[in-house]
Amino acid sequence: MPTDRSQRESLTVLFTCVGRRVELLQAFRAAAKRLNIRLRLVGVDHDPSAPALTCVDEPILVPPVGEAAYLPALLDAVRRTGAAALIPTTDNDLLLISTAREDLHAAGCQPLIADPRVIRICRDKLETYRFLRKAGIDTPRSYTVVEVQALRPPLPLFSKPLTGSASQRVNVIRDQLDLAYFLRRYDDLIVQEFVEGQEYTLDVYVGLDGVPRCVVPRARRQVRGGEVCKGVVVKDQAIMAAGKHVVETLGPSLRGLATLQCIKTVDGRIRFIEINPRFGGGAPLSIAAGADFPAWIMQELCGEQPAIAFDGFAHGMCMLRYDWSAFVPLGEDLRPRVGKPTRDWPPFA
Repeated sequence: MPTDRSQRESLTVLFTCVGRRVELLQAFRAAAKRLNIRLRLVGVDHDPSAPALTCVDEPILVPPVGEAAYLPALLDAVRRTGAAALIPTTDNDLLLISTAREDLHAAGCQPLIADPRVIRICRDKLETYRFLRKAGIDTPRSYTVVEVQALRPPLPLFSKPLTGSASQRVNVIRDQLDLAYFLRRYDDLIVQEFVEGQEYTLDVYVGLDGVPRCVVPRARRQVRGGEVCKGVVVKDQAIMAAGKHVVETLGPSLRGLATLQCIKTVDGRIRFIEINPRFGGGAPLSIAAGADFPAWIMQELCGEQPAIAFDGFAHGMCMLRYDWSAFVPLGEDLRPRVGKPTRDWPPFA
């Protein structure tokens, strides 16, 4: 990894919906320091109390994603800050950003996102299932609400929202009472066969040329609020090859990081259940294991070709996530506002 630049380069990277992604931001800072790059981090969010807004160099408040003013405000932020890259961190604005890729490119910004076709496949769980099945990729049998009612597949089953995220409203359906309850209460479900085994999240780095270069499987040991809080990197070559194949099958429009989820059964089947075309909350574990996504992204943005080994990360690196607080003084009215915290955020070593 080159660090001997004769002239320090300057780079601005903008993150959308930054929320609580402090650890990811700090990983970019640490990589920039190693690369001798003057990095300027811009964070965008609609919530002035979003913790990561206190960690960036320039926090920008925008309307909520669901409002028509969101995309114009985001494009204005990109142009005003001169962002060289835009990195989404949640599902909420993926399709909006994807449809605005030409405008972002015109502003000199590289959005790390796939084209709208891929985003639609990934955001709708039924479309994900159909895509995987058509491609011959192993995935649990899935049903619409109407199909479940007509076919009555064997129990247990697993249900989740068609366009959900962060493990919201995911449930195991163990008996007919459960089934009747969830089918009566929700009409936006996809219902899947229940698969037992070890669940993995795969961080797949895709270069700016659309080629997947590294796949890091993370075994999920414990999840809290939809994000992994305890996990371990497992260098499983079969899972790595399967993840690479999924991303290649999606086509060459992906950029940056894609986060896949699969289950490896006791008999060795690798069954994919979700595709998220963005940074996942557990990506810092892969970075700590040696898959230096932030450095690779910045090197490519600077016109370099980073040396990336497909399996160049440490097997067995474990993450034990904990809480850390930022303290921000408010005014007399106690209204949430963006401010400088009373102590610095811990660095990402």
